[in-house]
Amino acid sequence: MGGLFGAFSQTSAAVHINQERDSTLEDVYLGLFALQHRGQQSAGIAWTHEGSDRIQSLKTVGLLGGIDILQLDGINSNSAIGQVRVSGKGGFVLQNIQPLTIKYSRGHLAVAHDGNLSNTEELTEKLEKDGAIFQSECDTELLLHLMAHKPDKSPLDALLCSLPSLKGGFSMLLLLEGKLVALRDPLGFRPLVLGRRENMVYAASETCALDIIGAKIIREVEPGEAVVISENNMESIRFAPKLEDLSVCSFEYVYIARPDSVMEGKYVYAVRKELGRILARMDSVRGVNANLVSGMPDSGTIAALGYAEASGLPYDIAVSINRYVGRTFIRPTQRIRELGVRLKLNPSVQLMSGKNVVIVDDSIVRGVTLKKAMQTIRLSGPKEIHMRIASPPVRFPCRYSLDTSSADMLIASRMNIEALCLHLGADSLKHVKEQDLINAIGLPSNKMCTACFSGKYPINDNA
Repeated sequence: MGGLFGAFSQTSAAVHINQERDSTLEDVYLGLFALQHRGQQSAGIAWTHEGSDRIQSLKTVGLLGGIDILQLDGINSNSAIGQVRVSGKGGFVLQNIQPLTIKYSRGHLAVAHDGNLSNTEELTEKLEKDGAIFQSECDTELLLHLMAHKPDKSPLDALLCSLPSLKGGFSMLLLLEGKLVALRDPLGFRPLVLGRRENMVYAASETCALDIIGAKIIREVEPGEAVVISENNMESIRFAPKLEDLSVCSFEYVYIARPDSVMEGKYVYAVRKELGRILARMDSVRGVNANLVSGMPDSGTIAALGYAEASGLPYDIAVSINRYVGRTFIRPTQRIRELGVRLKLNPSVQLMSGKNVVIVDDSIVRGVTLKKAMQTIRLSGPKEIHMRIASPPVRFPCRYSLDTSSADMLIASRMNIEALCLHLGADSLKHVKEQDLINAIGLPSNKMCTACFSGKYPINDNA
């Protein structure tokens, strides 16, 4: 899982004479800050020097702030890409931090990738037999080797010829031949949107990153499309045919995306609020004896507001958050995730002591964070805790984005709802159904991937 942001200035070099230069690198830096929720383990920015195909980069382990903006001051660049990332495949060593940059026989290029390829082993074995030597553990590097094995083609043609070999989820940004290329996998697993502000063209994982720099949304990159942005043009090239059935990630709407983003024309905030209303309607059938509703901050807050609105129960911020801890779900180890919960959440004794409370959270994934949170909430003295989850339990590994490569990591794959309720220490536990989630998002079921909930994977990786 990661966040991508790219910028290209379509102002020619001649226009820059005696004028203030474009803020290409500054825009990428700000855009990545708006996407920091998508990855907190590494960050990197790569850029071209104006008038040259040479590419440089700055990278850091941890948050984007590890790259000092002053290091970018004064650099004249008309195109740049960046990424923030969860560790995923390859871990934290410097050579795995993206964007990956190389120089090969046809020139310099850089690539940043959000998603996971599902045919990594097959491609790696084939390329190694053909003499490839891998420098990183990122599946992204596979694309670079596929391109390098086509020395008779220009970098752009080599890219377009290589993409059909990739299976899985990928949105990518590349710098090559003085151009910025934004592309998206044929099934649309990973998001990517285009924007513009005057002479600047942008590509970003989410619309919230365009908002911060005052850019207008142009449109989303279509599945199977590569958009090539140059000084005088923005060209659309299809590298895969349009498909009737797509696989837009439903978990983006549940947890990954920022609530102020719009994806596939759907406002994420509105989706999450509707999921809360659905939970309240489920409870209205048999009733739940509660005094107040609260959300597990921050990802359960909006669904809790929807629950309160539909149920008529008062909403209170009964669980406060330390905003300097970060997202516990994407912490790299179980011990750090456990400690993160203790540092992160502080339940209110004054609001919850002796009361029956409904606590709404976005999802059940590993279960470690939620169990620790429930133990912490119990210390505030509520009489009953009714846990409500605004998505189906995650029972199956994600092959296309999230770092959940094994079912053993997922608590709902080992326990049914009754056992989960007991394990978490709740007095009751309910969740929305898969069809409820699809209805709340508002996209047709054949346009979304719900594999982490249903086990129905869109790609046959054995084919």
